[in-house]
Amino acid sequence: MRAITKGVGSSYTEPKSGSLKPENIKSVLIIRPNHRLGNQLLLTPVVQEVIAQFPNCKIDLFVKGGVAYPVFENYKEINKIIQLPRKPFNELIKYAKVWISIKKSRYDMVINGDKNSSSGRLLTNLAKADFKIFGDVNEEIQQKYADYEHIAKYPVYNLRQFVEKLSGEKVKRPVPLLDLKLNAEELSKGKTVLDDIIKNNKKTICIYTNATGDKCYSEAWWETFYARLLKEFPEYNIIEMLPIENISKINFKAPNFYSKDIREMGAIIKNTSIFIAADNGVMHLASAALTPTVGFFSVTSEDMYRPYGNGSVSLNTNTTSIDDWIVEVKKILNLQ
Repeated sequence: MRAITKGVGSSYTEPKSGSLKPENIKSVLIIRPNHRLGNQLLLTPVVQEVIAQFPNCKIDLFVKGGVAYPVFENYKEINKIIQLPRKPFNELIKYAKVWISIKKSRYDMVINGDKNSSSGRLLTNLAKADFKIFGDVNEEIQQKYADYEHIAKYPVYNLRQFVEKLSGEKVKRPVPLLDLKLNAEELSKGKTVLDDIIKNNKKTICIYTNATGDKCYSEAWWETFYARLLKEFPEYNIIEMLPIENISKINFKAPNFYSKDIREMGAIIKNTSIFIAADNGVMHLASAALTPTVGFFSVTSEDMYRPYGNGSVSLNTNTTSIDDWIVEVKKILNLQ
């Protein structure tokens, strides 16, 4: 599909310089047809960038059925979330109606949030808008920013260059972080849940031992690391967040918790000192809760998916040792 759709958008004529006035952008469509938690959390930086660039706008999000509603619950600028069914061949009529609804709508700007999404390119081309960003890799920006490859950052860089080229307005602020925008009530409830788990006043390290496919480390790996954490950080609680499958790679040796509520999970994590996990959606949830996060990588690209901000780090376990991991954890905890 990528080969078939790579030329989609080539006929689009970019408007002339000076034609884009940020105050006139009132409606924006952002397209990211993916249902996974991590990918929808990774969309939050470009949503924040659109809000910052165009303060008068309302945003429609086009996603695949998943967790977009709880992820963007506290974004008042979101007008609506348009969801494709997760299994389109089982719901062809609904699938077609969603595409038709995009064709009938009118936007000031459309942004494809994933350069590798064929449907994203097609929908961007289909949508009616004066300003369109197809999400292509821009070699000029790539040379300018070492972190351009990051899947949450390159849509922001592409948008900034597009706006600068057409309006002359430059942006120098840092790229927005992943952000759930947890409110005070949610954080208070998260603290109550955490206090009920730990039942003391010590600070807390939270680990998540599950992941999908080859990203998941073995029980022996996690048990070795957990034992080292207990030895190195006796002044901290260590708790485990469990996946929906109720799996623990340390055989439930640590106090643990599980929630089906994404925002509650984020609020609990926010009340901990550090979150440690392999590369997965829950790692991005911890980042979006603005918690210092350690992400372990062995098969996926750090450049594309590393946690960033809040003192977070990524560690390639193929080229580092357990001693290196403990050093990085200590650095984070010593800053608090």
